[in-house]
Amino acid sequence: MELLFLGILLLTMAVALGSGFPVAFALPGSAILTIGLAAGAGFVLEGSSGAYFAQGGPDSWLNAGVTNLRGVYWEVERDTLIAIPLFIFMGIMLQRSKIAEDLLVTMARLFGPIPGGLGISVVFVGALLAATTGIVGATVVAMGLISLPAMLRNNYSQPLATGAIAASGTLGQIIPPSIVLIILADQLASAVDQAGTIRKSLHKLATGEISMPSDYAVSSTSAGEMFLGAFVPGMLLVALYMLYILVFAIVKPKSAPAVHYDGAWNIQFWGQVFVTLVPPLALIFLVLGSIIAGIATVNQAGAIGAAGAIVMAGYRLVKGKHAYTPALIFLASLAGLGMVIATTPINIKSITTPEESTALLVALGCTAGMMVGLIWSGIRVLKLDNTLHGVMIDTAKTTSLVFIILLGAAMLTAAFRAFGGEELVRGFLESLPGGFWTQFIIVMAVIFVLGFFLDFIEIAVVVVPIVAPILLADPSANITAVWLGVMIGLNIQTSFLTPPFGFALFYLRGVAPAVVTTVNMYKGVIAFITLQLVALAIVGFNPWLVNYLPNRVNLTAATAPPPRNPSLQYCLEQYVWEEVRANGGVYTSAISAAKGLDLGMLPKSDAADMTKAFASAEDALMALADVQAAELLVEAAIPAYSPIHTRVRKLEKDIRHYQDLMDDAVTGLSRLRDTDPPSRKTRFEATVAESTVRIAELSVQLPASWPETYETFRTIDDAETKLRNTYRRAADSGYAPVMELLKVVDAADALGTLETPLREMRDAIAGGELEALMEQVTELRSSVGDVEGAGDVRGLVNKARSALRSRTPDREEAAAQMDAAIAAWQVDLAWRTAAAAQLAPGLRTYLDALRSTVGARSQFKMPRDVALYVAGCQSTHRDISMHF
Repeated sequence: MELLFLGILLLTMAVALGSGFPVAFALPGSAILTIGLAAGAGFVLEGSSGAYFAQGGPDSWLNAGVTNLRGVYWEVERDTLIAIPLFIFMGIMLQRSKIAEDLLVTMARLFGPIPGGLGISVVFVGALLAATTGIVGATVVAMGLISLPAMLRNNYSQPLATGAIAASGTLGQIIPPSIVLIILADQLASAVDQAGTIRKSLHKLATGEISMPSDYAVSSTSAGEMFLGAFVPGMLLVALYMLYILVFAIVKPKSAPAVHYDGAWNIQFWGQVFVTLVPPLALIFLVLGSIIAGIATVNQAGAIGAAGAIVMAGYRLVKGKHAYTPALIFLASLAGLGMVIATTPINIKSITTPEESTALLVALGCTAGMMVGLIWSGIRVLKLDNTLHGVMIDTAKTTSLVFIILLGAAMLTAAFRAFGGEELVRGFLESLPGGFWTQFIIVMAVIFVLGFFLDFIEIAVVVVPIVAPILLADPSANITAVWLGVMIGLNIQTSFLTPPFGFALFYLRGVAPAVVTTVNMYKGVIAFITLQLVALAIVGFNPWLVNYLPNRVNLTAATAPPPRNPSLQYCLEQYVWEEVRANGGVYTSAISAAKGLDLGMLPKSDAADMTKAFASAEDALMALADVQAAELLVEAAIPAYSPIHTRVRKLEKDIRHYQDLMDDAVTGLSRLRDTDPPSRKTRFEATVAESTVRIAELSVQLPASWPETYETFRTIDDAETKLRNTYRRAADSGYAPVMELLKVVDAADALGTLETPLREMRDAIAGGELEALMEQVTELRSSVGDVEGAGDVRGLVNKARSALRSRTPDREEAAAQMDAAIAAWQVDLAWRTAAAAQLAPGLRTYLDALRSTVGARSQFKMPRDVALYVAGCQSTHRDISMHF
């Protein structure tokens, strides 16, 4: 019966959407209606309102839906959704300010002389508008009104002209900043948590281990990473569009002729190109560049874009000699603020020098200048045709539409899960032959077909929460969330072009002249839909196109994860191995030179630590070779092990499925009441009997050799893991102690400055006032503690302090402790001074030589060359299913 109500849910939603009922009410309405219908039918026919739910009852699922509704607004982790109204405002403001019109006219003149130049200019402008406005309707309408008549006048093929305009207008859905990517990132954040739980469960069932290694965890994503990941695929799509138009123009020159500009290519023309092109590019740089550089979050970048759009509208809508004055004030202030920040770091809480005070005043002045330029531009935009008011109204409407659909989809998802829809989808996908890629292709095909009938928001918020956890949890593909999000985003983009409900076609049909037939428009988009599918295939087979840029930015940023992060170890060790294999003699020579250093001036414990560290570095290089040999053994065993492993895991999964059904039925039997109808007991007993038979049948199919086969593979796999741990311990022991000792040696000068304070403190103890002595010794203790490696001296000073602050202050004991501190200081300074002159150069050479290899894990941040290698290594998907 659960399947019946699941079908009623989907049918109700389809009828409501197909009849034109508002999406915002169709989604939650279908959910509430179906849950109520199931509860009523269960109460009448079975005596229980929860009888026809997969688990729980109507109350629990309605509450789940309400919880999802609240989560959209009140979860702090989902603050990325704040960026949506900001980017919508930016797009509408730029569209209303006729920036798009200027771009189209100017770029058409610039590209016109090239074969297919008008079409290429449309794609180029579409890409620019995508990175600034991102609003499909506004972009398609603008280009349809301006470019389509010009293309038709110059004998362009109707299908090519309309297809180029419609397809270019949809680029805003994949080229960041994109509302689609923000919504997908929000949905995938929840999907990653579910996928992580599923994968941990799989690992525990397969290995019996309670905890799963963190390098097997599902990688999450954010709106910023989605923007970075979608950038290259977006540019790929633009390149494919341009290449297609160019080839079409070369093959059929009469259908896409070159159009020569009648005016002069003089300074005035190039000035117009500069004024038209540079501001949008600058805005793109500020918005995306601030995200890529880690300067701003997505929300902050959205605010930057909104402010920039107001400034651009402020000069575009005004004519006269003072049109650019507010924008120039804003830009000059922004440049001044950037120069101040670059030259003098400002912290208003810790200003101590006159230079810092001057820099703060200049920065405040620049900020005031920016506010003047922004407010001035805003007043202009408000007064001219009430533009700002119209933009705010449209922003509110569009934002409300997006959020209401998000809320409705949250309720629909709860209802879908209530009737076992999620389990049904998971069971169907997992039963497909061919593993992950079959599942993925099926999901992509379903999303593509849904795009014929549904808008991108409905697909993103209804389909993604259901299928994403299943795909992300699969260890055989081990895909990243950002790659999955970009792939879905590319797929969803086709929904704007696919008939019968391709919204880009509707927008274009509304502004196209009557001579352009709807059939020709449909013909035109077919080629571009094909190009989108080609781009989807290219990105699918080359995940590095998506993953590399987010990885690179993440690993080279100031907030990069430390090199000891478990998720980085495999790629980090691959880098070290390649370096050692190529330049092993350099590293062994550095270790040999270090072993020959004279350590006689060091304290015995430090000398022993150095001797042990140099030996550990040598052991690390040998252990690394053993790791690679063990990895080759594992890879050699996989071809024979993988088929039986896959078969057994599939059988075990099916057994667990029937075991869960049987457990639920047994629980149901135990909770039956005398008033329950006999049919419920019969149904539970039938489920138990059928599950028992199926479990027995499946258990017989388990190969008898499986335990031995599994243990054999597990042995060599565990051996590799142990060798990797051995290498990591040896690498850490071979570098970190040397680095710490060098810090101590380099602090010799700082230690030397303590002589006067120590002796003054010793002399003051005999007759100084007790309260003043306490302040002095406390300050001295802090000064000694600031010196690297001066713990022994600090400890003795602290004992002197304790003697002074006891109930009966003991000045003699305090003086004795200070004498001991001075003696320890003298010994410490002596060996540090000798080591700084004789030993430090050799230690520094050792550390520099091994910094990127044995010492990579001990760095605060990965060296840039290492980070770039690791970013590339992590950009591909590594199969980890043999560990499950």
